[in-house]
Amino acid sequence: MQMNWKNLLSTQRFRTKNGEIIPTVTPSTQEGADALRTDFHIDYDRVVFSGAFRRLGRKTQVHPLAEHDLTHNRLTHSVEVASVGRSIGNRVGVMLQAGGFLPENNTPSDIGAVVQVACLAHDLGNPPFGHTGEDALRDWFRNPKNQPFLQTLNDAERNDIQTYEGNAHSLRITASLEMYPDAGGMRLTSAAIGALLKYPWTTQHPNGRKKFNIYQTELPFIRRVADELGLIESGKDCWVRHPLSYLMEAADDICYALLDLEDAVELDLLSDAEIESVLSELTFEESTWHAQSSRQRCAMLRGIAIGKAIEDVAQTFMMHQSDLLNGNFKGKDLLALCSPQVQNTLEKAKELARTRIFRHRTKLMTEIATFPCLGSILDLLVPAAYAMIAQKQVDVRQSLALDLLKNHDPIQETDSLYRAYMKILDFVGGMTDNAAAKMAQDLSGVGLSLIHI
Repeated sequence: MQMNWKNLLSTQRFRTKNGEIIPTVTPSTQEGADALRTDFHIDYDRVVFSGAFRRLGRKTQVHPLAEHDLTHNRLTHSVEVASVGRSIGNRVGVMLQAGGFLPENNTPSDIGAVVQVACLAHDLGNPPFGHTGEDALRDWFRNPKNQPFLQTLNDAERNDIQTYEGNAHSLRITASLEMYPDAGGMRLTSAAIGALLKYPWTTQHPNGRKKFNIYQTELPFIRRVADELGLIESGKDCWVRHPLSYLMEAADDICYALLDLEDAVELDLLSDAEIESVLSELTFEESTWHAQSSRQRCAMLRGIAIGKAIEDVAQTFMMHQSDLLNGNFKGKDLLALCSPQVQNTLEKAKELARTRIFRHRTKLMTEIATFPCLGSILDLLVPAAYAMIAQKQVDVRQSLALDLLKNHDPIQETDSLYRAYMKILDFVGGMTDNAAAKMAQDLSGVGLSLIHI
């Protein structure tokens, strides 16, 4: 069995009606190419105008609660990844067309647009404080003292709740939460959804307790999308990746590896000479003599390195296109099969980040504080939800706690415990760094006299 580009580039959208996943066409889709706004451009616009995307502006990329104006947050990171992804996708699109692989109704820019959308949406589900936030949410639900709250859940539900995963929440936001809640979400094209799935399996997969893309809540939706795209099944509720998801992944890896270093120069954690040394295999003797500052010099070197990496990734994709379509791709990712120069540069960049940036004291202190910060919010909300759903009675404090969700997705007495806990994770995971820190402080009672209405 082999996947094909006609199916993989499907513009079909789906919505949920009475528990059934059905095809849909929105009025905007009917604009078509004549209005110079393709289905994939519509996808892009829906992501950009979502509240989840806007909140990324106050979410950690590397440096939590950074006071420096020029360091990256999740929003600027996502925009840059989308730009790199579009460039890689456009190159691949041109080569696919030249080789006669591109369906006649598609253009090379369609490939770039699909990858761009997936890149733009790939971090929507990141919780406050980045990956440390994920760890804190997982830690709370895996703590033995909190297991009584989970005892009535089945294995799949319990694993979902205990494994907050930013990738899965990105899908959940696009497929369930934004625009049309519980009715198809953003209703993106199947192609964009497929390209977003870096880990197309649930927590029931052997690797699911580490990385996965599909909560039980979105599983029926993904089954329908996977069928539409013709994704190859590799097990129960597990599929071979959409080829374009590898381009999204490569764009993300390139950006965080190189731009994390640029942030470190801004924060005086690294020198521009160190950056030049790391990038030397890709920038060679490129002249930066006219650069007037370390900031400008780093930006020029980074731009050259990204350009070389883009070209290399596109070529590598085409070399392995057949294996990607057959579901036989054996590489860890595309970058692992790129030229030694690209591999060495990115690995040196990541190693420098691990040793000089990620272990910096200010970052460590904020990350340590993440656990009690998010833990204090869950300490309040989870017992309240359990009291309402399982015990059928709440005290005054618990009632007040549940009111915190009333402007989001309120917990109902008719909800299952699983659904109630997912609503709590949606609420906490959707917070910005600032909002989570302020709520934790307010709940502690510290500075109570300063609260103004």
